[in-house]
Amino acid sequence: MSAILDGMATRWTCPRCDREFARARQGHTCVPGCTVEETFAGKPPWQRAVYDAVLDHLRTLGEVHEDAVKVGVFLKRDRKLAELRPRSKDVLVYLWLPRPVETARIAPASWASGPRAGHRLSLRGVSDVDDEVRGWLTAAFAVS
Repeated sequence: MSAILDGMATRWTCPRCDREFARARQGHTCVPGCTVEETFAGKPPWQRAVYDAVLDHLRTLGEVHEDAVKVGVFLKRDRKLAELRPRSKDVLVYLWLPRPVETARIAPASWASGPRAGHRLSLRGVSDVDDEVRGWLTAAFAVS
């Protein structure tokens, strides 16, 4: 479990990969972490701008931990709330929401995490981070 010190949850750091998690010995794929800059290195600038727009919104809601690896960035509070993975033509976003949502833009994924439902969303530019997407991000933040 994470400990509480001065009102702030402390995170456990895996001694093998040096990545942070909410719970001690939390199961994970042990891959070395990197920086957000390294994740987006060599990618089109608009992909980093999409990431920044998502993170900027989440930070208006509270603290968010960025766990960057080569394939993407995992955004966490007590639990993971989103993954952003730059691909050739989009930024694939996985979100954990309180209930399944299905529209033309977002679809439930075939996995869940406790009471939360996983979803997939494709973002192709900063303008895609609109009120609807910010609403889903807010919902994911609230249940993470």
